[in-house]
Amino acid sequence: MRAIVHEGKEGFEGLSVQEVETKTIKADEVKVKVHTAGLNRRDIAVVTKRHKADDPALIPGSDASGVIEEIGEEVTKFNVGDEVVINPGLNWKEKSDAPPEGFEIVGLPFDGTFSEFYTCTEDHVELKPEHLSFEEAGVLPLAALTAYRALFTRGNLKPEQTILLPGIGSGVLTFALKFAKAVGSRVIVTSRSQDKREEALRLGADAAIATESDWKEQLAAEKVDMVIESIGEATFNKSLGIVRKGGTVVTFGATTNDQVSINIREFFYGQYNLLGTTMGSAEEFQEMLRFVSEHNIKPQLDRLFSVEEYKEAFEYLRDTKNFGKIGFTMEK
Repeated sequence: MRAIVHEGKEGFEGLSVQEVETKTIKADEVKVKVHTAGLNRRDIAVVTKRHKADDPALIPGSDASGVIEEIGEEVTKFNVGDEVVINPGLNWKEKSDAPPEGFEIVGLPFDGTFSEFYTCTEDHVELKPEHLSFEEAGVLPLAALTAYRALFTRGNLKPEQTILLPGIGSGVLTFALKFAKAVGSRVIVTSRSQDKREEALRLGADAAIATESDWKEQLAAEKVDMVIESIGEATFNKSLGIVRKGGTVVTFGATTNDQVSINIREFFYGQYNLLGTTMGSAEEFQEMLRFVSEHNIKPQLDRLFSVEEYKEAFEYLRDTKNFGKIGFTMEK
């Protein structure tokens, strides 16, 4: 089968399209013929920072949609021909305060979804929401699950609250915008790009400001209850400075420097809540799928690439050219 493989060199130079052996399924596994596989910033981190040149060859990728082509003899939940999506989380079944020991994400340390076929246990696939195309479903899982847990499990977002999304344009934040509007919350976004600010307003954002502006001045009339912070050092203190006293900052990423410095006295006098989050459990993945079906939510699909355009796709995401999700069409 064809697959995008990383081996032999650091970074994007280690990526290539190869013919690799198709795995034989075990009794409790299913083999999915992949239609679309979503590309995430995690995949960039995997090939540039985490998977080394002298490590065994790896197929990256955490997201996929497709059709079950083969099932093991012990499989009971699915049949050949079922249209499914991959749960990108491994070994995290029930909703909990934090992932359990042994939690992993598809695409490292085990082979991922950037291949014609993906094999996993039946517990790590779910039926594709009927209202989504394969293209939409294939870019849904990791980003939508991350946004769902950040907003609802960790942040406990309420309809009457106002939420700020700094750096709108990523897959997670476009989901967060759509999810928050679906429950009736007020959503404010920031971006350095005027085009992205305008696009966010078209998607339903209530206000959009420049990331480099003075947020306190721009949002003087707003009461921000929650900030979803994914940028890190460049915006973290601005996020703390704009959220109301007693408000909440939920953080899941750091596209700028991981290290941040805060005034701890201002923090505890402000009674702020700082919450970390990562991905989500299988239970939350199922909740998220029901949520998007109930509210007829579709991913903001920016662009799909062919397998042969792998380098262009990785560079496109690295350079933050996307507004929403991108991915690969795996079928020939």
